[in-house]
Parts: sequence; structure tokens; C-alpha cells
Amino acid sequence: GSPEFMGEQPIFSTRAHVFQIDPNTKKNWVPTSKHAVTVSYFYDSTRNVYRIISLDGSKAIINSTITPNMTFTKTSQKFGQWADSRANTVYGLGFSSEHHLSKFAEKFQEFKEAARLAKEKSQEKMELTSTPSQESAGGDLQSPLTPESINGTDDERTPDVTQNSEPR
Repeated sequence: GSPEFMGEQPIFSTRAHVFQIDPNTKKNWVPTSKHAVTVSYFYDSTRNVYRIISLDGSKAIINSTITPNMTFTKTSQKFGQWADSRANTVYGLGFSSEHHLSKFAEKFQEFKEAARLAKEKSQEKMELTSTPSQESAGGDLQSPLTPESINGTDDERTPDVTQNSEPR
């Protein structure tokens, strides 16, 4: 295997025909594998990301990092696709059965959710490191919704609203 994928264990593998959208027309599918190949989900623990990887021989025909805003769409009973903005392409997978497709779609959702949580966690971590004490000690305590604070903010707001209608 190529060194990039060393030490990564596939968490889910399936077999499918791999297609990529024709970059010129963005309409036609171009088969990137002559026959069904193994398509696997990998977890990259060093970067804390999930990837969809498919190798045809030694060539990676899919190496797609799952991001929280990706969607996997079933376009027919045995065909699904997702857009990879980093690779600037759309990948299509043709499965041998409906069951395989729904299993793949299920995993896609699962790892997409995991990617979203991982992203949030890493953002939290960054916030915590940048402001060690204030975040946790309750930067939130300043905004309880008491009548006083509501009135206070409303009073501050009113000048802006009336400015337009009243000639000064």
C-alpha cells in the first residue's frame, strides 16, 4: 500500500463501480474503475478526519475527506453520489444492490456526523486554549434574561429606530 494510508484501518468497506463527473460537461459520468472496486471509509487518527478511499490497484481513484457539509444523495436504487469541493469533483458509486447503497449512505451520515462533532470539538479546544479562564468561568453569566436587562437593551435600541422617522 502507499505510505499515506499506512496504519489506517478501514472502518467500513463495500464494493462499487466508481464514477466521476465529467469536468467539462458536469453532466456525464466517467467511469474511473473498469470493474467494481473496494470503497472504504478510513479514520485518519492523526488528523482526526474520516475519509472515503478507493484504490484501483495502486492508484487512489477516491480520496475524499468527509466534511460536515457534504451530502450523499441516492440518485437511483443502486447509485449514489456526493460532491467533494476540495477535489472539485462529484463522485458517483454504482452498487450491485439497493442494500449496499443504503448501507453506504448510512455510514456516510454516521461519519459526517462524527466529522461535525470532531470539528466542533477542535474549535472548542482552540477557544479554550485562547481564553483559559473566562470561557469556563462563565462568560455567559452576563446575559440572564431579567426584566431589567430586557428593558435596558430596549432603551438603548430605541434611538436608532426613531431616528429615521423623526426629523432631528
